[in-house]
Amino acid sequence: MVADRPHEFDLIARYFAPLATDPGCLALTDDAAALTPSPGTDLVLTKDMLAAGVHFFPGDPPDSIAAKALRVNLSDLAAKGARPRAYLLGLALQDDWTEDWLAAFSAGLAADQARFGLSLYGGDTIRSGAGLVVSVTAIGEVPAGRTVRRNGARPGDRIFVTGTIGDAALGLRLRLDPGLADRLGLAAQEREHLLRRYLWPEPRTALAAAILDHASASIDVSDGLAADAGHVCRESRVDGVIDVDLVPFSPAARGVRAQDPGLGLACLTGGDDYEILACVPPQACDGFVAAAADAGVAVSCIGEVAEGGGRLTFTQGGRPVQVSDGGGFRHF
Repeated sequence: MVADRPHEFDLIARYFAPLATDPGCLALTDDAAALTPSPGTDLVLTKDMLAAGVHFFPGDPPDSIAAKALRVNLSDLAAKGARPRAYLLGLALQDDWTEDWLAAFSAGLAADQARFGLSLYGGDTIRSGAGLVVSVTAIGEVPAGRTVRRNGARPGDRIFVTGTIGDAALGLRLRLDPGLADRLGLAAQEREHLLRRYLWPEPRTALAAAILDHASASIDVSDGLAADAGHVCRESRVDGVIDVDLVPFSPAARGVRAQDPGLGLACLTGGDDYEILACVPPQACDGFVAAAADAGVAVSCIGEVAEGGGRLTFTQGGRPVQVSDGGGFRHF
């Protein structure tokens, strides 16, 4: 450790103890914390690890890295109908970390804690010789016995998605190929929209109550629409049909799809959307749409669930189209 850097315990006191806002956190002065669930609730737990060069670029702003690490977990909680309560943080810092970087990182966490209503409950900080790694375990609450899973879809359910699909995947393509935006003729506003969607995912936490009240199955779209809709079909043992003409795309993504059909396909198969796909019984659709509007979350009906054994089909203009999910995003 560099001599002028703070000791680990000073680092915790300076940058992370202020994030431990709940009394059960014990101000991060002990080896563990105590989280008491609200009466009549189950705890929902989820964990994601993000590594530099895999899930984000090493030079990304530290506050965006912090936000992404937290938000991808909040997206999982929202898809279960859960309200965020707490999180644990594992941070492996590369050898060249600086206090300015860490201050900006912790500020990003603080901003999202205030926005999404949760507290840091503990974690661990180590030195990494292999690059920055951020690990978050998020904890949420649902009414007892009511967690919405991916295996509850039933024939007749309508398939909904939130927001727009494919922006983050296109944003990643722009990061990897800086000249692509010019070749596609994207306006500056369109380019910035796609890049921001990759850097700053928007978890649909406001929709959690609507998912809880109306959805039979739900999943966050992290590995790509095709892959994650396929997961729901297989786990629910039903078939699904998605109409590409009904999938919501942003104006920027529509422009890309018009210029390059190959990149247009990436909108359906690329990851990092962090939208929610929900299967909703037909009699509950009006209530779901109304609840989503009240929550300020745009939802679109893009397909339907049918009898079957786990097959997902895409159609366009009334005809089947070939969309291979490639298994979705894979680490190995």
